[in-house]
Amino acid sequence: MKSLLRLVFCVLVLAPGGALALEIQPVTSPGGIKAWLVEDHRNPILSLNFSFRGGESADPKGKEGRARLVSGLLDEGAGDLDSQAFQKALADNSITIRFDSRSDRFSGRMVTLTETRQKAVDLLRLALTEPRFDPEPVERIRAQVVASLRRDLQSPRTIAGRTWWATSFPDHPYGRSGDGTLESVAAVTADDLRAFTDAVLAREDLVVGAVGDINAEELGKLLDTVFGGLPEASKAPAIEDTVPVHTGETIVVDLKIPQSVVVFGQAGIEHEDPDWYTANLLNRVMAGGFGSRLMEEIREKRGLVYGVWAYLLPLDHSPMIMGGLASQNARVAEAVALVRQEWERMAETGPTQEELDDARTYLLGSFPLSLTDSDGIASILVSLQENDRPIDYLDRLEEIYGGITLADARRVAAKLYRAKELTVVVAGQPEGIEPAGSASAPASGG
Repeated sequence: MKSLLRLVFCVLVLAPGGALALEIQPVTSPGGIKAWLVEDHRNPILSLNFSFRGGESADPKGKEGRARLVSGLLDEGAGDLDSQAFQKALADNSITIRFDSRSDRFSGRMVTLTETRQKAVDLLRLALTEPRFDPEPVERIRAQVVASLRRDLQSPRTIAGRTWWATSFPDHPYGRSGDGTLESVAAVTADDLRAFTDAVLAREDLVVGAVGDINAEELGKLLDTVFGGLPEASKAPAIEDTVPVHTGETIVVDLKIPQSVVVFGQAGIEHEDPDWYTANLLNRVMAGGFGSRLMEEIREKRGLVYGVWAYLLPLDHSPMIMGGLASQNARVAEAVALVRQEWERMAETGPTQEELDDARTYLLGSFPLSLTDSDGIASILVSLQENDRPIDYLDRLEEIYGGITLADARRVAAKLYRAKELTVVVAGQPEGIEPAGSASAPASGG
């Protein structure tokens, strides 16, 4: 095994037994597979999280929902084990293996006791390299997805969200629902599922985070066992970078409901941009829960909503700022106007020093709360690698955020918040909103 560079940083972890100093080790297996490891031998448990580049955006047009189906089927039979045998092996050994799909990544996780680690490793390897996609589990999982899609047809929030993405990215994979439609999910075959795993599950762009009762040498062997049989190069289709094409419009989807649901968004900021950290603080000032500008103006002062939110969404090919709210039809126009007003105010004046300091204190103080268990830490290790953060990133958080000045915040606010580009979709029967466009509710889940 290649020599290991051991980089140490400490963060407070609220875990049984008191504070834990985390030591992240970059591990390279004998076969060249890389991972980040935090050893923790206090409990005989290992959490392994990983992801591959290429997710729902890799679904072909007309086969949307394919990645989601794969995520539900990889643990439904592999190798010589059919669905029942595979699930029984997991249950009998208290092993958790799960998969998930996102727009740009396909991810998985394994949690196992040390005494059953080898069994877990063997099952995970089979799931990734020899999935069966037998007819019975394929149709069973398809039926579950279809049932979920039918529920979504009645969800104003889902309808508003899908309308926003479809109108903002009409000719791009981001404009198609990763959950699929009733028609597209029905069209996916077992061969389509195999085509996804063959294309996406590759060592290229694989990132791994491991936390628990394992050392670097053992992890190196595990990596080669689980992932060594995968192809080196990904065959996922190339996705073009883009920007939302509908900017500044208000689109109404006519739904006969007493409360309108609103989704709004605009182009955002890339995770690699040096101003990302400043933008993160600004988003906390704008919409970071109670005390934020949107909550104060829309909920606390006027009682228009129960909640309003906004977040940075750094998609690989089009970083976004997205948000939403719900309000009575008679009052939703006022709520939407206030969102645009606060967008403009942030661009014009930026935050106050007090707001900036409060946001910084909150972010630095709340982060350790996400490090309460091994699975959560493993997830963060994967996220940091996905976003090309250095291995000592957590140790530098205070330095990074502490160095952001009020002048920095005002400069970034001026370029980030563009009220004229804020596209709004309202699902309901809003009074007093003059739409630039209108749309019908999706008839088949899309």
